Amino acid sequence: MSANMTHDGAGGPTRRDFLYISTGATAAVGAAAFAWPFIDQMRPDASTLAVSSIEVNVESLQPGMSLTVKWRGKPIFIRNRTPEEIEAANAVPLEDLKDQLARNANVDGTATATDVARSAGEGKENWLVMIGVCTHLGCIPLGQQGDFGGWFCPCHGSHYDTAGRIRKGPAPENLHVPTYAFVSDTVIKIG
Repeated sequence: MSANMTHDGAGGPTRRDFLYISTGATAAVGAAAFAWPFIDQMRPDASTLAVSSIEVNVESLQPGMSLTVKWRGKPIFIRNRTPEEIEAANAVPLEDLKDQLARNANVDGTATATDVARSAGEGKENWLVMIGVCTHLGCIPLGQQGDFGGWFCPCHGSHYDTAGRIRKGPAPENLHVPTYAFVSDTVIKIG
């Protein structure tokens, strides 16, 4: 028999096996205790979690009026569009839109660039809710301006239509639509 065997004569674990296992377990616990403060500091603080969603009362917005609210540090454009603005947005062929990804069909066969897909949906096509940040370099566009009557970013000349879709200028994508829902006829929950 060799002198370097790790088991005793009966074939059971030795004291050396126990020391290897306990040393490994202690090292794992120590590494977790060392890493926890770094992992814990990456969680959002309570004030961020508190504003993860907001509710906005839009009862006073008549057709043609807009409201800008702040959500997660970003401006949110809420617009009660006129029938003319909805008609103008619906009249635009998807092939004329600049945002290639939004023109393409989703799994269900609809494109995210259609006016109905960007608005609050069937029966609420007049409501448009968008993140008010230009997709080019993050400027804030001006409402009801530009060549298409929607939004205009004065920083670099991006023009958005009445559905918030990029039509002209350097911006690569449409204005983004946040997750939102009507919780009543006059209150929108964003987030």
